[in-house]
Parts: sequence; C-alpha cells; structure tokens
Amino acid sequence: MADEDVPHTNGNGHEENGHVPEIELIIKASTIDGRRKGACLFCQEYFMDLYLLAELKTISLKVTTVDMQKPPPDFRSNFDANPPPILIDNGMAVLENEKIERHIMKNVPGGYNLFVQDKEVATLIENLYSKLKLMLLKKDDVSINSLLSHLRKINLHLEKKNTRFLTGDTMCCFDCELMPRLQHIRVAGKYFMDFQMPTDLRYLWRYMLHMYQLDAFTQSCPADQDIVNHYKQQQNLMLQNVKMKKHEELETPTFTTSIPVELDLQQDE
Repeated sequence: MADEDVPHTNGNGHEENGHVPEIELIIKASTIDGRRKGACLFCQEYFMDLYLLAELKTISLKVTTVDMQKPPPDFRSNFDANPPPILIDNGMAVLENEKIERHIMKNVPGGYNLFVQDKEVATLIENLYSKLKLMLLKKDDVSINSLLSHLRKINLHLEKKNTRFLTGDTMCCFDCELMPRLQHIRVAGKYFMDFQMPTDLRYLWRYMLHMYQLDAFTQSCPADQDIVNHYKQQQNLMLQNVKMKKHEELETPTFTTSIPVELDLQQDE
C-alpha cells in the first residue's frame, strides 16, 4: 500500500474552530507500477468528491493506493475481499460504491451539498461509459455514432445551461462522475481507434478546459498509460488486431490535459 500525497488536504486533523475528521480513501493502484493512481473510474470519482470537501476544509483527506495484483497480506481479511474504492471514516470501513456515495452524502461534513438532485443531468450522463466500451469492442460506425450522439446531447445541455459545470457554476457529484469518463473516452478512444471528440462540440470542450484547470481533477487523474493499460487488460479487448505498439510500463507517465489548438475558448471565459 502506498500513501498518495494530496496537496492542501492533509493536516493534523484540527482547525481553529475544532476537530476536522480525517477520511481515508483506498483506491486501486496503477497496474503498471503498483504505486501511482490506477485507472478505476469510481476511485477517481470519489477522490474528486472528497478532494473538493478537503479544499473547503470540512475534512482532512488521506489517499492510499493498493496494488490489487499483490495486495498486502491483511488487506483481503480486513475488507472482506472487497476491491477499492474503500472509504474509512473514524475507523469504519465503507464498502461498495452505492454505500460510499450514501456515506459521503449523509455522514461526511459538507458532502450533502455535493449531491444535488437533478434527474435531467442524471439521465444525460447515464450509459455514457457503456457506449465507450461498446465502441472499443465493436469498432463499427454504429457504436461510434452512438457515442458521438451522446456527447452531442451533453454539449447541447452545456450550451443551454451556459454555466461552468453541469448543474451550475459550482461542481457537484455529477461532474465528478462525468469528467473521468470523458477522460477515458479521450485517451482510450484515441489510442485504440484514433477516435477524437469533434471540435464543434465547443461547450463540451469548454467544460473540459474548466475541469483541467482544477486540482480536484488533475490530482486524481491517472496517467494516460494507466488508462490504456486498463483496457488492454480487459479480456474482450485482447484482440489480435490491437497492435501493442507501445510499452506503457517503459514510458514516463503523461497526462492529456490540453484542448485542441484550433479551439480558441478564451472569448468564452
């Protein structure tokens, strides 16, 4: 297990006005080096949720990575063989994604404000990830167009809303869910299929630009190589026509956090 440095969030657990609880989040480590952040979408989503609360100083956050290929001897016995993400609050381990979300919302100071109710946005981002996986598996025009259609709906919503984030000018749980998935679409889509989000999705790119400027995203984001390796390890993608032209384990980690040069979004700021 490796502790991850989380700038501006770790501390002695106390503020001038009293005790600030320390929350530990155990996340999957990189399948390349076993130490840095892995490419688990749920791990990044909850990392972002908790990072935002740590920035507000309602909690002190500790993030620990666990190499699931070689877990510590006591890991499986301590957590009933449940894989990360795992949240630990005051010595109590919270397992399973839905229970972690509920715990952040109901028990972690400030968490209630992150979990806004918006059925339209919830429906809008639902099934986006499954369309990425289908595209990587099928590699046909139907699956590509299905993903593009979904991205265009998100772009249209952002255009109509005309706010920095999905529900307003403040981040919420939906942003912490959507942005990691957009990053996987961008990195894995490019690597396996040379798929790129169209530049005419201007409001979606503006949204991503805002997210790339936030510590909550950049501190939680896995390296491009870990995202690629994540899909290479999925059995359905281990196909002969996938050229292993790169050796991720030999590369210096890179992070795609730029936008297409032809997009001038400064006037939209």
